[in-house]
Parts: sequence; C-alpha cells; structure tokens
Amino acid sequence: MKGKYDDIINLPHHVSETHPPMSMRNRAAQFAPFAALSGHNDAIQETARYTDDFQGIDESNIEILNRKIMELRNHINEHPQISVTYFKPDAHKEGGCYSIKTGNIKKIDDYEQVLQFTDTDTIPIQSIFDIDGELFQAF
Repeated sequence: MKGKYDDIINLPHHVSETHPPMSMRNRAAQFAPFAALSGHNDAIQETARYTDDFQGIDESNIEILNRKIMELRNHINEHPQISVTYFKPDAHKEGGCYSIKTGNIKKIDDYEQVLQFTDTDTIPIQSIFDIDGELFQAF
C-alpha cells in the first residue's frame, strides 16, 4: 500500500543553520490563551469589593468620646493600653472599613490631630468611632 506522504516520511528533521532552536517554554507559549482585556478581571473584582460608608457620630457619643480623650490626656505618661475603633478610608475607591487598633498610647498630637501609639502607628482623631480600655471602666 502506497501512502500520500511516503516520499517524505523518512527524511531527517530539518535544522535551521541561521536560527537557533526554540526552547520548549517558548514553543508552549505560542499556544497560551490570549487575554485581549488584560486587567479586566481585576477591575471587575475591585468594583465588586465591598466598602462601608463612614457613619457619623451623634452628639451624645461625641461628648463621651471627648471625655475619654481628656482621660487619656490625664494618664498619657502611663502609656495606657486602649482599643480604638476607627474608620479607615479605602485607598482605591470611595468608602472604607471600620478597624480596631489595640496598643499602648504614646501621645495625643494636637497639631496633627492624631493619636500616636508606642509602635508608631497613628490614627486620625476625626476618624475615631470609639475608645475602650481599662482606663474607661467608669464610662
């Protein structure tokens, strides 16, 4: 039986004299899927990511928060341990999330309007929702 390609089937494999052979990795890359909209899936996931809105603080809670900050000022040299619930704005989209930072307070910076912790973290005073700790048991 004579086949259509019998005249070339047993010839040696051609090796180019001018071009080096392609690596297996580069050869496989030819058949990789093509993403025409690179970053599109990331943009969709970013849009779908949930963020909270900043909830304002009512007058009675502002008064309590101010009293707690005054109590902190009175005991600032003791570096009391506190837990601060605050609103952290999102860097990429509108909104953010509520976070809790627990640590020892170092100082209240009136110029920068921040609470500074002994580990150098800072929290803007205007974003504070609540402060808790042993120091505030009477509140």
